This record gives sequence, structure tokens and C-alpha cells, in this order.
Amino acid sequence: MEKPPKIMRFSRLQDMIIRILLISLCIYSLLSCNKDDNSVKLEESAFKLSSPEIGPDSLLPADYTCDGVSATLPLEWSGSPDNTGFFALIMHHEASPADIHWYWVVYNIPASVQNLPINVAGIGTLGNNSVNGNIGYAPPCSQGPGPKKYVFTLYALSSSVSLSIPNSEVSRDVLLDSIKNITLASATLTVIYSRNL
Repeated sequence: MEKPPKIMRFSRLQDMIIRILLISLCIYSLLSCNKDDNSVKLEESAFKLSSPEIGPDSLLPADYTCDGVSATLPLEWSGSPDNTGFFALIMHHEASPADIHWYWVVYNIPASVQNLPINVAGIGTLGNNSVNGNIGYAPPCSQGPGPKKYVFTLYALSSSVSLSIPNSEVSRDVLLDSIKNITLASATLTVIYSRNL
């Protein structure tokens, strides 16, 4: 039986090497992508928003609603990206995708600030609320029975928010639109409150 020509054997060896290289390249690419994804997830998960007043049950004490003294909830955070220049905060409730209420809009909070005390004043710039349209905080005051979710979202921004409208016109949507290109990361805290109606 004749041996296959040497050129044929070389060609098969060459094909094998190319296939091994291609498989190695694919595996390396997949591992690199996963590594990058994990890095992003770790960076996002490092940014945390919490409150000393909120326990594992996420229940909002009545003092921070219209049934109490209508105080602002004390908040604290950590793990913001290194190049954070400012923070912005929004508190909202989504009755439905088309019916969103907001209670607190604060922006241009300096990066050096890592917490907001109860009934905070003089930190950042206040926007309006959808409860009464005024500037400042409006406490949750649901007209319907049953538990409601209220979400605090803190945004780490690369620069300050620059708006050419009065504070009374800075709504949740206006702020979200103005920070969409400067948001580095966000962290949320969801609280639950049920009124005794």
C-alpha cells in the first residue's frame, strides 16, 4: 500500500493546527467577555444605598410619611465609582407604568457627601414633587389601602447637573433626561409602607 504523499500529510497537520488555534481564540474571547461582564457587575454591585431606619423587612416607619412627622428618611451610601463628581437622588412610586409619582428630587450633591441625615437641609439642589408641585420633599400619603413600594434611587454622576429652568420646574423626568449622559452608576433602596385607612 502506498504512503500518502508528504504534502498531503503536511496539509492535514496544518489544518489541525489552524483548528486548534481557532478554538483557542474562541475560548479566550469567551473568557475575556465573561471577565469584562463580571467586572461591570462587581462595579455596579459595589454601589450601595441604605438607611439605618430600614430593616430586612424593608418597612418604612410612619414618621417618614404623612401619618407621622413627614421627615425625610436618613440615607447613606458607599462604593460609588472613583470618578464620581456629584450625586442625584429621586424617590418615586410607580402606581402603573403610565402613572409615576415622585416625592423627592435632589441633585448636585457633592461627591464628598456620603449620607443625608434625617430632615436634611442645605445639601444639593431641590427639584419639585408630584404631590403638591412644590419644591422639596413630600411624604408618601397613599389614598388606597394595601402595601405600596417607594423607591429611592441614587445616581453617581461624572459632572454637575446644569439646567436653565427654575427649580420649581425640575421634575423627575427633567432630571432623568439631564443626567442620562453623565450617569456612571446607580443604587436603589426600596421601602414598603401600608396605611391604616
